[in-house]
Amino acid sequence: MDRAHIRNFCIVAHIDHGKSTLADRILELTRAVDPRLMRAQVLDSMELERERGITIKAQAVRVLFGARDGQRYQLHLIDTPGHVDFTYEVSRSLAACEGALLVVDASQGVEAQTVANTYLAIEAGLELIPCLNKVDLPGAEPERVAGEVAELIGEPAEGILRISAKTGEGVEEVLEQLIARVPPPGGDDQAPPRALIFDSQFDQYRGVIAYIRVVDGAFAKGEEIRAMAAHTHAEIDDIGVFSPQMTPTAQLAAGEVGYLITGIKDVTQLRVGDTLTTRARARTSASTSASARAGAPTSATEPLPGYREVKPMVFCGLFPIDSDRYPDLREALEKLTLNDAALSWEPETSDALGFGFRCGFLGLLHMDIVRERLEREYDLELLATMPSVGFHITLTSGEQLEVHNPSDMPDPGTIAEIREPHITAQIIAPRQFVGAVMELCQERRGEHRAMHYLSPERVQLTYELPLAEIVLDFFDQLKSRTRGYASLDYELGDSKPSDLVKLDVLLAGDPVDALSMVVHREKAYDVGRALTERLRKRIPRQQYDVPIQAAIGSHIIARETVKAYRKDVIAKCYGGDITRKRKLLEKQKEGKKRMKQIGRLEVPQEAFLAVLELGEE
Repeated sequence: MDRAHIRNFCIVAHIDHGKSTLADRILELTRAVDPRLMRAQVLDSMELERERGITIKAQAVRVLFGARDGQRYQLHLIDTPGHVDFTYEVSRSLAACEGALLVVDASQGVEAQTVANTYLAIEAGLELIPCLNKVDLPGAEPERVAGEVAELIGEPAEGILRISAKTGEGVEEVLEQLIARVPPPGGDDQAPPRALIFDSQFDQYRGVIAYIRVVDGAFAKGEEIRAMAAHTHAEIDDIGVFSPQMTPTAQLAAGEVGYLITGIKDVTQLRVGDTLTTRARARTSASTSASARAGAPTSATEPLPGYREVKPMVFCGLFPIDSDRYPDLREALEKLTLNDAALSWEPETSDALGFGFRCGFLGLLHMDIVRERLEREYDLELLATMPSVGFHITLTSGEQLEVHNPSDMPDPGTIAEIREPHITAQIIAPRQFVGAVMELCQERRGEHRAMHYLSPERVQLTYELPLAEIVLDFFDQLKSRTRGYASLDYELGDSKPSDLVKLDVLLAGDPVDALSMVVHREKAYDVGRALTERLRKRIPRQQYDVPIQAAIGSHIIARETVKAYRKDVIAKCYGGDITRKRKLLEKQKEGKKRMKQIGRLEVPQEAFLAVLELGEE
């Protein structure tokens, strides 16, 4: 199709503002899906997405639309996630588009991810088309929300589209605006072929499926391609578009979005962000490539700008409950990394849990989703350790270290300084909850930076907070203190010095590395006390007393004891002399002392989960 009739756009919004519902209506309006097969969230193909009602993976689809000007247009739509943990998915999707639909809930108004996604789209140079969704709801306030959106993007409030993705009201006007305002894709049909891999997935039978945006030239089935960063050479087995099922085509030309399959099974050979080009060699007359027909050079030399390397913010250990399944976990992580470029991992060993992997995530929801996908899609049973963040440590010798695992912390006597990562948090909440939000941020060692009224009723607060203070339960606390009305977005800032200590947990005198954590010195006693109390309830009673201690170095700051069973050995001693009873109890005590010296404590899985529940009370 002529590039002037192609439009590439994505839908961005805060979580639960109606992106996937709008995508459904667009597919219905353009008749891309058989009405008999239509269902809610048709692009959310993952079972986990449908259960939770959230988009986890960006999904691409091509539809054809007959506009009022009598022309037929080819629209490439990418539906993106809305949660802050999946911002990396959004940023990659923006690189494949020229325009973005900014969807705002007409009852909720501008929220934190609305602001963040707007800035992402502006930085990427996209044409932004704002829409107020859910105008059919009784609680909708389109005039107020239009004012908030107008202030955010600097457009007049009257020009902002009012739609209802649920009923389909105004959706056709959205597509007309897209065609009028979003520019057609650039590129050069005669230049050497170049395509950007903006996403990918792994298929058990077909290997790596690369989602590509063709920038220059054209790619056709049977051609040999080269990945410029990975230096991978392969032949195109299949090429096509999503409509929304995978539909093979003869070729993909400049400006088009689609998929490419080479049969490569090694997930490291085709990475997200890599540039594909055709191999430089003499071509046969059977080649259908536009660049070959034009006699242009057959291989590009300059790669496309890829993506900034994503930095994991939260780390935790994943261990198979059955240690024999360690190789299966490694294979599952390799395949999932292709599907989720933000996931990082490296092997680690724990005295308590055996062999596993230290994984890096973008946030707690990301961690939860990855763990659940590993268990569901690869049939694994996993145990996750306490989430932590990365610390920068300067030793007294001047050496610099980066530590992601509390058990790797060096001896306290050798540490000159510990720096922890801080974030800049944007919190948007109704005016009446400002006090509750400020109190929560102060409790979490936050520093107030700015306060801005988006409207007479809604306030945007900017705080600088240590990342370690928000990874466990900050978001839950924020929602509960504001009755669910607050929204949070954050970005990673610099590392700053802090008075941190490593808190060890000793069971029967032996340290358990999987229960160690790094906490601020002021909070160490409270955390230690809460943790020992929880562990006492989780660890089963033995034939001897089991002390549970929380320690900073050699200093014990909290202790609980799991009391021993007392055998009913004196039942037959009643009616006789007291010395008989005492003699039996002394004998039992001696036996338990010997047992204590040679006994080994079995710690149940529930004990490791006790750490994660510290923030619930």
